Amino acid sequence: MTAPAADGGYVAGRPGRLGASLLSRWPRNTVWRVRVWIDLTNSPHVLVMRPVIEVLRADGHEVRVTARDFAQTLALCERFGIEHTQIGRHRGERLGAKAVGLASRSAALVRWARAQARAAGGRGFDLALGHGSNDVSVAAWLLRIPSSTMFDYEWATVQHNVNCRLASAVVVPEAIPPQRLYRYGARGKIRAYEGLKEEYYLADFTPDAAVLDELGLDAQRPIVVVRTPPEVSLYHRFENDLFAQVLERLASAAAQQGVQPVVLPRIDSQRAELSRVANFVVPERAIDAQSLIAYATLVVSAGGTMNREAVALGTPVFTTFEGRPGAVDERLIAEGRLRRLRTAGELELAEPQAGSRPERVRRDPRALVDLLLAPVHGGAQGP
Repeated sequence: MTAPAADGGYVAGRPGRLGASLLSRWPRNTVWRVRVWIDLTNSPHVLVMRPVIEVLRADGHEVRVTARDFAQTLALCERFGIEHTQIGRHRGERLGAKAVGLASRSAALVRWARAQARAAGGRGFDLALGHGSNDVSVAAWLLRIPSSTMFDYEWATVQHNVNCRLASAVVVPEAIPPQRLYRYGARGKIRAYEGLKEEYYLADFTPDAAVLDELGLDAQRPIVVVRTPPEVSLYHRFENDLFAQVLERLASAAAQQGVQPVVLPRIDSQRAELSRVANFVVPERAIDAQSLIAYATLVVSAGGTMNREAVALGTPVFTTFEGRPGAVDERLIAEGRLRRLRTAGELELAEPQAGSRPERVRRDPRALVDLLLAPVHGGAQGP
């Protein structure tokens, strides 16, 4: 892996692992190119796959992207300039609705991929990729296209029983013990990477203070970024739980101490409810959340991706996640890089001392690309 440069790029000198490892397997007079299909079904997937798409295209591979209308997925595609075809939408949280959504969207993806093959003179895709996308795993299996799936939380049982069984490669953090994935059918398919996925897609990231102006925030006053729980719930339904206490504590701190709470809802119904709370900043559209986190005093999130972004950017972070913790969070908590919030009174709302944040870890996204391409370049079998 090449060493990170101070500006967030990578030191030149020797070729990246991707080009060297792949092209050496092919005759010298062969130009090795693949047609890659990437499916995006949720907001974090856009962030993860953005550098993957860039690396693949930089190396001359053809990439096509499909995206589901859910949360900020489409808005983030637009923000990052990722050309995509919108296919399907989220069908709801109930298991039956999820099953209907999986069947209907997978079928739509199959039709789209066949149309793409016809347009390419009969050549289909060589590989399909997704981060937690059941839809593309099913569609690729039906089309007999090799696929790689990524995730970093191992207890999503229904999802992984589909993805791991149908995928050709399962790309996960090395923190997850392989044995936890065997029951999903991942034995022999696991390709593990070091660190956090956020350290790869934030490797070239430099915070942009424009997000503070966009949201009307004062850089001299504490900024607390809050991400709502994954459940499709409204503010008044948090009445007796920890997240409700967090909101009440921040509302009081905003009124009495000048703290600036920025609440990032997952869906429109949450946004409408939270916008009515005095002194809360609730963005109306997708924003540069990574820059916001970098400038924040503190992050409080019930979800995983934002927590780990804060860790990767050196911002103090509390988790309010009430489900079974995954191996990645278990390790971060053990290392003191992520803290579990038990009462709202534990929130530290003062600005941290200058120089107290840890140095960032930046990792080369080519390492992820190499693992994802394993089904088509014949990489060694995983555990």
